[in-house]
Amino acid sequence: MPKPAARLSQLPPYPLAHIPQKKRDLIARGVDVIDLGAGDADLAPPPAAVEALETAVREPAMSRYGFALGYPPFRDAVAAFMKRRFSQEFHPLSEITPLVGSKEGLSHLALAYVGPGDAAIMPDPGYNAYRGGTTLAGGDPYLYALTPRTDFLIDLDEVPAEVLKRAKLLYLNYPNNPTAAVAPRDYLERVVRRCRELDVLLVYDNAYSEMTFDGYVAPSIFEIDGARDVAIEFHSFSKTFNMTGWRCAWACGSAPVIAALAKVKSFTDTGQFMPIQRAAIAALETASEWLPGNLAVFRKRRDAAVQAFSAAGFTTLAPKATMYLWMPLPEGLPSHMFADALAEEGVIVLPGAGLGAGGEGFFRVSFITSPERIGEAARRAGTVLRNMAARV
Repeated sequence: MPKPAARLSQLPPYPLAHIPQKKRDLIARGVDVIDLGAGDADLAPPPAAVEALETAVREPAMSRYGFALGYPPFRDAVAAFMKRRFSQEFHPLSEITPLVGSKEGLSHLALAYVGPGDAAIMPDPGYNAYRGGTTLAGGDPYLYALTPRTDFLIDLDEVPAEVLKRAKLLYLNYPNNPTAAVAPRDYLERVVRRCRELDVLLVYDNAYSEMTFDGYVAPSIFEIDGARDVAIEFHSFSKTFNMTGWRCAWACGSAPVIAALAKVKSFTDTGQFMPIQRAAIAALETASEWLPGNLAVFRKRRDAAVQAFSAAGFTTLAPKATMYLWMPLPEGLPSHMFADALAEEGVIVLPGAGLGAGGEGFFRVSFITSPERIGEAARRAGTVLRNMAARV
């Protein structure tokens, strides 16, 4: 039996990989489990999407290969959404590509642009697809620690010149997972300007653009002058429409960048199931009627989480976007140790270090269940925190 390639050993453990088994073990022991770990809400997708899927799946032609083209009306619907939501025009055939979830597109993009000796700059903590794609492409991930000092923003002026010289990609994700930070417009303008100067492709992960609160409206990177020359943007149906398992998303940008990603994908998949693409059209076309009610549920959960965890002794603020609270732990208390102890009490959270060494000292809570269950989870977490803090 041959040994796996060296690149496999360079991949870190995936942060959520152990959670399903941990939950099963706890439930088997009779523990009342409250899962606040994954960004996977317990809410239903838009009814229009479900109805469209039910109809499309019965049509034999819709079960054929979609290939890279996919279902052409899906491309048209995405273009219409980008125009309606961000006032940005994209050609449906050359400047948009369907994805089997944004995760695969974010990681496959590195195969088109990164090789041995090249670097990709990414947030730490951050979505593991950035690091995984870069590593599998043979490149060097440069992990920039997201901290309160920079408002959880990547400051390219702090990246070593040697890394900037080798950099091919800069991964940004705002609204941010896991910190829930948002990026001011003047920051995005500086980043676009620097990417133009450095000839770096800005990979803008905008999965949470529609999950915003209190009047905040998340921008597209293409609203920034000059971004068309240096950026590609990723959007997902997972969070906005409660469609995580459907694995449907898109990327948009200039034709050469989209063509490069599409070429890689032509060798790695044969397109998303076309009935899902038709369902996604229904989700986009009914978003203005359906989304406000869905966001109201998340807002209520966010407020409940902030109140409950604050009352339990944690430091937290109400985020303007995403489905997460990013909370600090007492100095000297490892995040994995806290998460493991809390799991024994039936509450699953994500330790900050599970998303990168830069996340140590924090943990992430996903407000993905009812306010009542979130409140109970916070009470258990407070008890665990007090017990552990007394020993640190």
